Amino acid sequence: MDVLASFSLKGKVALLTGGAGKYGRQIVAALAEAGAETYIASRNLEALEKVAAEERARGYNVTALQLDLEDEKSIFALHEELMRRCGRIDVLVNNAVIRSAMNGWDYPLAEFDRSLHINASALFTITRLFAGEMKKQQSGSIINIGSMMGMVGIEMANYAGTDMNPNPSPIYFYEKGGMINFTRWAASILGPYNIRVNCVSPGGLQEATQPEQFVKNYSARTQLGRMANDTDLKGIIVFLASDASVYLTGTNIPVDGGYTAK
Repeated sequence: MDVLASFSLKGKVALLTGGAGKYGRQIVAALAEAGAETYIASRNLEALEKVAAEERARGYNVTALQLDLEDEKSIFALHEELMRRCGRIDVLVNNAVIRSAMNGWDYPLAEFDRSLHINASALFTITRLFAGEMKKQQSGSIINIGSMMGMVGIEMANYAGTDMNPNPSPIYFYEKGGMINFTRWAASILGPYNIRVNCVSPGGLQEATQPEQFVKNYSARTQLGRMANDTDLKGIIVFLASDASVYLTGTNIPVDGGYTAK
């Protein structure tokens, strides 16, 4: 196969959980632009419908579906609906999360449990269901969207000179660190079926609401001297989803401008 052709997702069906958020929006665009029949799913169907309409206006095949990761029945319903529509699944991108118990660790147990239920237990369930379809096909790519915060502790110096709350919550670090090792585990058991499982760990995305000093502090901590922008994840997603990465599995790839390399 021609090397450039190996990056194409034409003829493939891709499912992305989430899609309207800061990482999800560029992942939707990447999958669609590469040629995949792309489905996006979350609780906020109205927001997803807007994203899907924007992509269809650009000439791409994007459909929004309902998914509530807190409700097991909703996960099963999404699986049934996608199989009814397509009969196959080639790419699953686990991107959707809930931000719960995010200020310190002074929370009741139920609040941590809710976060783990959606961000971990539901992840296992949706991955198991769609991996089951990939097993029948003897092929597939699963991409987990982690965070560089799953690889390091919090860098308090990033917040120096700002009034930002450094947000030292253990749950996000715990979940994203666990996702990296779940990726390795899933790659181990799904490899015999020619299903690849990889994790992408993005660095901080620059946003208009961030204080200038925070952006300066954070950027100085990276080797490329800047925070991430709204296109920096697109290339790695297409690479991992496509046949260009056909011999790559069980990896965690930081897309962080060199933040975790220092």
